[in-house]
Amino acid sequence: MTADLLAEDGIRFATRATGLLAAFNERGVLAATDVHVARRLGLLGGEGDEQVLLAAALVVRALRAGSVCLDLAAVDRTVLAEGDEVVDTSDLPWPDPAPWTAACAASPLVGGDDQAGTGRPLRLVDGLLYLDRYWRQEQQVRDTLARRAAAPSPSVDTDRLRGALDRLYPAHPDAPDDAQRRAVAVCTLRWTSVLAGGPGTGKTTTVATLLAVLRDQDPSLRIALAAPTGKAAARMQEALAEVDLPDADRARIAGLSASTIHRLLGPIRGSSRFRHDRHRHLPFDVVVVDETSMVSLTLMARLLEAVRPDARLVLVGDPDQLASVEAGAVLGDLVAAPADPEPGLDRALERVAAPGPPVRGGVTVLDRTWRFHGTIARLAGAIREGDADEAVAALRAGEHDVVFVEDSDLTTRDPGGLAELREEVVGSAAETELAALDGDAALALARLDEHRLLCAHRRGPYGVTRWAADVERWLLEAGPVADRDEEWYPGRPLLVTANDHDRGIYNGDTGVVIGTPRGPRAAFARGGAPVEIAPSLLDGIATVYAMTVHRAQGSQFARVSVVLPPAESPLLTRELLYTAVTRARVRVRLVGSEEAVRAAIARPIGRASGLRRGL
Repeated sequence: MTADLLAEDGIRFATRATGLLAAFNERGVLAATDVHVARRLGLLGGEGDEQVLLAAALVVRALRAGSVCLDLAAVDRTVLAEGDEVVDTSDLPWPDPAPWTAACAASPLVGGDDQAGTGRPLRLVDGLLYLDRYWRQEQQVRDTLARRAAAPSPSVDTDRLRGALDRLYPAHPDAPDDAQRRAVAVCTLRWTSVLAGGPGTGKTTTVATLLAVLRDQDPSLRIALAAPTGKAAARMQEALAEVDLPDADRARIAGLSASTIHRLLGPIRGSSRFRHDRHRHLPFDVVVVDETSMVSLTLMARLLEAVRPDARLVLVGDPDQLASVEAGAVLGDLVAAPADPEPGLDRALERVAAPGPPVRGGVTVLDRTWRFHGTIARLAGAIREGDADEAVAALRAGEHDVVFVEDSDLTTRDPGGLAELREEVVGSAAETELAALDGDAALALARLDEHRLLCAHRRGPYGVTRWAADVERWLLEAGPVADRDEEWYPGRPLLVTANDHDRGIYNGDTGVVIGTPRGPRAAFARGGAPVEIAPSLLDGIATVYAMTVHRAQGSQFARVSVVLPPAESPLLTRELLYTAVTRARVRVRLVGSEEAVRAAIARPIGRASGLRRGL
């Protein structure tokens, strides 16, 4: 393979590529690896049509950009979803969709939608081109959900359910809205349910109430709590422990702990499979998955096959946030999928819950915000609804909880207008270091989450690498509280970049170094007392003075500052801006231009998927 590659100005080209593959590779749309895979498939399958080989390469590229498949009629909108460089594709020789689709359908590399399979590496179904593996995973998810929906409903004592809901949702003006009560009822009465809503809409409170209600129905129920990342799992466990419930109901859910989905399924070293699968189901009666928007199609397929058919599965998350880093947007597909009403479920709901719209597909959406109000809620709502004028008005309202820093030249060493950002970063780091020097892990972790600097890019003048270096320089110029000559100095903010199952820390977790009588220790939040680990036992650790919005998903901070790239950046999307803004509980600072804000809101992510069509 290396003979086919040539490094030139940081871009890698496939030197033996010709025709369409060469044109798209030279423009940067296709990586050399995409071209190599397509050429190898062509050689093995006897396919020489360059349109088909281009489609194969674009499928591989689309997967890296988060799409499960390639929509041949809209490829230029779905395949170019990632990358820090702007790529203009308007003058590339894109094939016409109709003959392109016909050429792919006639190719020996491409099979159809027959379940038996053809042994061919690609599948073409309804104009969507898949790698065979992902088509099978999509089918598996769809078929499993269909079987669970068609099964007889769980056995529920409706009188007891109504009594529990009356106790937990008393009828007075300060009580949570009826949507939460209705959501608990839906999740109780169905094997599979989806609880959707933005940050602060009461999803965690609803989950805690649901678990108390289910244990009230059957105290022996075995419950598993999971999330895609260790950080999200820790937050889930912490949040559930903080929900205010009557003593008897609090006792029903006491002792529950959350883990990552990978840890729940049981990873097998050296394999992409898990110990729990369709042959060895999970031993739980209820499985609740938080932050489901971050779950890829592959992981969802593995989870669904491992959950017992007679176990409740509750998928919780915000479909308006960024989807998983890997291919798929399963939660968004589940929430947006057309579904028929369920008269039987609606009749059962009439006996236990407040009136509401017909439930479709077991989906309940909570839309009343409880965590933050004011301008942050106004801004987040405008972004979610695609209202750029309202979003800009919120940014310029001059309120204390939303700050808009416009027109700074972020390409310079010290951009103007960022004195307050610098002061906040330095102050937050100093408070973290003081707590870390005292050996107070819990306080140091709390201080670490007081403020976070978020970027859309990893590299360049708007990226994490540059801004992290700037923060370190600011801290040195301010005068360090701790001695940073040592690698493991107290107060050093940590980011885990690789899963460590033995230590119980996972890619995306954040922590802080603290000083102890035994020497420095890396502290990580885990839902209860922080976990402290000797640095010598750690691998895959980076310093995190700034992080990407993707990395921050599943976390909350008191205050966030967001560095926006230029309007033409392909990473600047509605979902990224919404996710960044909603990481803040108290205040959000947006650094960028009005043009960038408007471009982001006008650019929802286009992930090609066929899942919702058959749900």
